[in-house]
Amino acid sequence: MNRTIALAGILSAALIGGSFAADPTVDRQNIMKNVGAATGVGAKIAKGEMEFDTATAQLVFNTLNAAANGYGYLFPAGSETGNDSEASPKIWEDMAGFEAAVAKFAADTNVKVADLDGFRAAFGAATQNCGSCHESYRVKKQ
Repeated sequence: MNRTIALAGILSAALIGGSFAADPTVDRQNIMKNVGAATGVGAKIAKGEMEFDTATAQLVFNTLNAAANGYGYLFPAGSETGNDSEASPKIWEDMAGFEAAVAKFAADTNVKVADLDGFRAAFGAATQNCGSCHESYRVKKQ
């Protein structure tokens, strides 16, 4: 996968998910599509399956950080279900814990990429954060 395709993939996901619906469950799902696209590109860079370049690597973190900074606002009371939401009821039961997890993700993704080793370290921390949040605050579909 070359840089142009990777950038196109991230930007396409951002455009698809960029329009906000009247339903916060739809908005959350669109943002997670952006996160998934950026994480996919980041994983390829981290594994050496895609050549590292600072522009693409930075776009990965910019996409993750933008999601983190907006995501926490999309869980108002009354948005617990709908549209096959994977949001766990624990989010609303432990909103302070959820907000802390989102804040940690925002901090972990507020990165300026300089080189591959730095990217790998920061990407590892960010994706570990994703995993722990999904374990606590996401209902896995069967």
